Amino acid sequence: MKINFLEKLIGSGFYTGYIKYASGTFGSIAALLIYLIPGFESPVILSTAIALFMIIGIDIGDKFEEIYGKDPKECTVDEVVGMWISLILIPKKIWALAISFIIWRALDIIKPYPFNQLEKIKGGWGIMMDDVALGFVAFILNHLLLNLLKNVL
Repeated sequence: MKINFLEKLIGSGFYTGYIKYASGTFGSIAALLIYLIPGFESPVILSTAIALFMIIGIDIGDKFEEIYGKDPKECTVDEVVGMWISLILIPKKIWALAISFIIWRALDIIKPYPFNQLEKIKGGWGIMMDDVALGFVAFILNHLLLNLLKNVL
């Protein structure tokens, strides 16, 4: 199976999947940098990007898994989508983005039960679903924490 340029670009989270160490973290950083593009934080634009990358990511994830093996580090589109989900309605303030990034990365690295069970799903669905689910957990935790901190910071 061959992956074309666009599939490689998206599937690897803008080539972050080919970074030797911490490719998921670099994929999340790429997602955060894209979020900083003026207007990208719009719920319509962000949710459209999430849906599009999620749907495409499932198909591309199948291809990456066939080439590189089960849930390969080269495939970081799932980290991009999870990071974007965690950033929904997060203000573009350094402290808020830093908190959101840390919560997302911690959840993605730890993969608490039962979310880690989603990785057992075969192919692109398994690659994407644990990060999508944990993206929503991060979203909830981010907003709870930011609401607690908004009067302090």
